[in-house]
Amino acid sequence: MSIRRTYLSLSIALLVLTMVVMVFGAYVRLTDAGLGCPDWPGCYGKLLVPAEKNLSADDQWLAQRPLEVGKAWREMIHRYLASALGFGILCLAGIAFYRRHTIGVNPAVAYCLVPLVMFQGALGMWTVTLLLKPLIVTAHLLGGLITLSLLFWNTLQIKYLDVSVKIPNKLKMFVWIGLVTVFCQIFLGGWTSTNYAALACTELPTCGGKWFPSEQLGEAFTLWRGLGIDYEYGVLDTPARMSIHMVHRIGAVVTTIVLLILIWRSMTLGDSRIKKLAWVLLCVLTCQILLGLINIVGGLPISVAVAHNGVGATLFLVLVTMLFFTRTSD
Repeated sequence: MSIRRTYLSLSIALLVLTMVVMVFGAYVRLTDAGLGCPDWPGCYGKLLVPAEKNLSADDQWLAQRPLEVGKAWREMIHRYLASALGFGILCLAGIAFYRRHTIGVNPAVAYCLVPLVMFQGALGMWTVTLLLKPLIVTAHLLGGLITLSLLFWNTLQIKYLDVSVKIPNKLKMFVWIGLVTVFCQIFLGGWTSTNYAALACTELPTCGGKWFPSEQLGEAFTLWRGLGIDYEYGVLDTPARMSIHMVHRIGAVVTTIVLLILIWRSMTLGDSRIKKLAWVLLCVLTCQILLGLINIVGGLPISVAVAHNGVGATLFLVLVTMLFFTRTSD
């Protein structure tokens, strides 16, 4: 196997692993297992989740938080997967550096992944040590999304090394607008989840009989509240959570409109490849909207909520693909 093929295979494997880490991380968060292990990087001072009988009654971590084995294992499995991803990215960057002339692609993307995954590790630690602070947890989600996107871009540039396209600058602008809009909407989704606001509104289209409960809008989007606060299960009052939820809904409407315009422009300005991607984008967008609606009317089923996270990431990757194929313009 050639080194370029090895590099491509490793990039694809890490891409899949990143998606697994993100989706499993959503599962950990949605099952309230983010503090399943109150310490970091171990779990009650161990590299493996200990049995309760092996912990002494005066253990400092046990005194801080009772051991729930299921939650602890979910948290530790997520850490193991993230550690494997970090090691794989180091290997990818090493290959990109030592064989950059043989591979024939720009190694900058692989290099950027190294500090990014290190920062992701720090965010993972702060998630625990700062007791699920919403800003940190949401930043961790966005960092994972950026990692996923860079790995995807790296895979595309290897696979389509010799492909060049000429697309009007107008379409490229629409793709960028779509990317920024979806990124902001994913931030709102993360903020909704980390503030336990997903179930604040269980009716459609209003919330608590109002079109937009804004009594505590400023409180809802206070990003930093100091240290030493335990954010597990949230600290906001119901009106603030309702505001967060409704802003996320409004963001979904705006995102849908922006992406529908992008799909329309792609159909009129794009080549055959871009048109196919536009159809894929429409399908993924439809799926994401349906999952969001089911979350509201169905009371946030875990499987649907986890799928909502995964499909949101997929939606972003479709836009990254469109950007890749519109990067060379007239």
